[in-house]
Amino acid sequence: MKHKDKSECHKLLGQISDLIDGDLSPNLCVELEEHLKECQNCRIVLNTTKRTIELYHDADQQVEFPIGSKERLFKRLNLDQLSKEK
Repeated sequence: MKHKDKSECHKLLGQISDLIDGDLSPNLCVELEEHLKECQNCRIVLNTTKRTIELYHDADQQVEFPIGSKERLFKRLNLDQLSKEK
């Protein structure tokens, strides 16, 4: 099911870190869980973020990314200025 109000998505996705870390207030947690029931895109973002964190914590060694993937990721996330600094 698609969710029509993208501002709701942006507001709630800004709270993802707190949700994953267990630092979200109970009221916001309920609100976010309700939103996630209706919004597949936000569920994908949440699940992808959780999985990325799991992979990072499980990595025994540094992983080499394919050439150009870091720059493409940073550009897609509108962080391309940071990618040039490193």
